[in-house]
Amino acid sequence: MTTNTQAPAAPSRTQAPPEAAPRSSARDRGSRLLATLFLTPTIVGIVVFTVVPIIGSVVLSLFHWNVIDDPRFAGTGNYREIFSDSTVLVSFRNTLVFMVFAVALQLLVALVLALAINGRMPVWLRSVFRSAFFFPLVLSAASISVVMKYLFNQDFGVVNWLIGLVGIAPVPWLTSESAAMTTVVLVYVWQQFGFSFLLFVGGLNNIPKEIHEAASLDGATGLRKHLTVTLPLLSPTLLVASVVGIINALQVFEQPYVLTDGGPGDSTRTVVMVIYERAFEQLRFGEASAVGVLLFVLIMAVTALQFRLSRRFVHYQ
Repeated sequence: MTTNTQAPAAPSRTQAPPEAAPRSSARDRGSRLLATLFLTPTIVGIVVFTVVPIIGSVVLSLFHWNVIDDPRFAGTGNYREIFSDSTVLVSFRNTLVFMVFAVALQLLVALVLALAINGRMPVWLRSVFRSAFFFPLVLSAASISVVMKYLFNQDFGVVNWLIGLVGIAPVPWLTSESAAMTTVVLVYVWQQFGFSFLLFVGGLNNIPKEIHEAASLDGATGLRKHLTVTLPLLSPTLLVASVVGIINALQVFEQPYVLTDGGPGDSTRTVVMVIYERAFEQLRFGEASAVGVLLFVLIMAVTALQFRLSRRFVHYQ
């Protein structure tokens, strides 16, 4: 009679000890709790300062309210009044025209300057230009607009004095319907292009130099190299800059309000100016909220269209 005695199998080295699972789950719970604590202030801020005001504006747009009397339910009455109000319709048209020219000029100026800065230049001089181009963005739009209002004054402005040195007659920058919107666009672009400029500088620095060297070996130089190599690789940055630029341009207020007060006539009156006038000058908060809701829908629609089109024109490395 024989008995087979087998030694117990040695524990596998890859098998985790029994205590590892509870310890790992406790660590995961701690990480989730820590992440929740860090995210809670941001989530609360978004809900309190973004979600709640949006819902409140939508609800208020359905009422007639002048702060003094009790709100009266109006249904879609405020929206019907808006679509029959020529001032509101003109303000939307002016805002769209402003958006097209301001964003196009802003991106063009920022891109050209970023390409120039990214070329052969001493590091210290490059830093000086970066700071100088970004500095206007730090200043308040209202203070800049006050200064620009004096610079573009038809009678004693510095701009007309400078162009007068070359024999050009004084231009009514702020009092002519044909020149007022141009002036507002120029002032806006002068202050805002610094943001897009920094985005483009960062995007250009992320493009590998080997790609440009290979393009040069293939015979691409100058403008052709930028059109066929730089712009496709910079397209994600262009998308971000254009989205932010359009959202900001659709909400322009300070420049036309300070420079022209929406005039002459309604040639520079924007949507946000109409919201301000209806709410705080005429105490028609229901109509002001309805205009704000329409502007919100317009911004969301334009942004969605941009991301839709980006599938064709944006190339990720």
